[in-house]
Amino acid sequence: MIARDFIAFTLAALRAHRLRTLLTSLGIAVGIASVILLTSIGEGLHRFIIAEFTQFGTNLIGVSPGRIQTHGASLGAVNTSRPLSIEDALALKQAPHVEVADPLVQGNAEVSLPGRSRRVTLYGTGPDFARALSMRVAIGDYLPPDDPRAARAFVVLGAKVAEELFGADNPLGARLRVGGERYRVVGVMEAKGQILGFDMDDTVFIPVARALDMFNRDGLMEIHVAYEPTAPLAEVEEGLRRILVARHGAEDFTLTPQQKMLEVFGTVLDAVTFAVAAIGGISLVVGGVGILTILTIGVAERTSEIGLLRAIGATRRSILLLFLGEAALLSALGGAAGLLLGWGIAALLGLAFPALPVHTPWRYAALAELVAVAVGLAAGVAPARRAAGLDPLEALRSE
Repeated sequence: MIARDFIAFTLAALRAHRLRTLLTSLGIAVGIASVILLTSIGEGLHRFIIAEFTQFGTNLIGVSPGRIQTHGASLGAVNTSRPLSIEDALALKQAPHVEVADPLVQGNAEVSLPGRSRRVTLYGTGPDFARALSMRVAIGDYLPPDDPRAARAFVVLGAKVAEELFGADNPLGARLRVGGERYRVVGVMEAKGQILGFDMDDTVFIPVARALDMFNRDGLMEIHVAYEPTAPLAEVEEGLRRILVARHGAEDFTLTPQQKMLEVFGTVLDAVTFAVAAIGGISLVVGGVGILTILTIGVAERTSEIGLLRAIGATRRSILLLFLGEAALLSALGGAAGLLLGWGIAALLGLAFPALPVHTPWRYAALAELVAVAVGLAAGVAPARRAAGLDPLEALRSE
């Protein structure tokens, strides 16, 4: 049988039962649409989280007090860790490949002007905080390079705080109270928006030593270390570890490289995306059962037709390929409809809910279409073999 006759015969068989063809293809379409929709949300979430973290740069290491370990330890071991100090941050600047080591402490405080006040998130930092986290100052400057242990009473405002307290007025040089003490405004940060639920614009920044006194803390919450982008991460970590162990007498701290954290996030989110794709793929199996059922019925209904084809010279192989072709075409048509349906729903979700991260991963779309065709072929094997195995005379006699 030539290819043209093969295609024409297959299409004619599907057109002869339009409703049956439509319903069978619909089962595959729903499965493909489920895969596309679920993976679009999963991939969108993946990109959203990675983008949130990478905006601070990937050459960043967080140093936090306390040793995080997975093996057993006594509960009292947490209390034996030495707090991180401003001196530790200054010492880490001398580590190989380190560009910035900036101390950090965080809390809440009231910021007030005569007749106005606002409760905000307060960051106590060194002068290199904005540089370490790739943040920009809109007007003025960030905290000056004073000795972080005895810095002057300067404050930098987040974009929202500056707008709420000063409106359209220029806040530079103004004096306000932060936690009951008077500070002079030296800068306003560029609007950053929300990052993982934290509003970076509803903040103020003051020198770290003053924040420690304000919150009555003994040590820092974290030290941000930015290193040369081309430097080997392992070498940078070893340099930081060596300095802190020498100062503390033990490894009672934790290094958290941004690069490794992103790798872990990427692995986890890839697994989640694959998992939701597999869940959507269950619908393809249901669609495959539908194809198996329809083709099995089709063999019973078309027994005499198969006998006639055999009588005029069609081989068993030709009959087998005809039924497999029907199965493949059914699944391919359903898959194409499912791709359009899934992509359309994902696009509508993106328009209706702009905050919802939706991105269609076309590699999953192509894979889903291939799987749909494979499921259709697998489902069509048994009916096709049964059709090919019919005796021509018995098949004609069934008429």
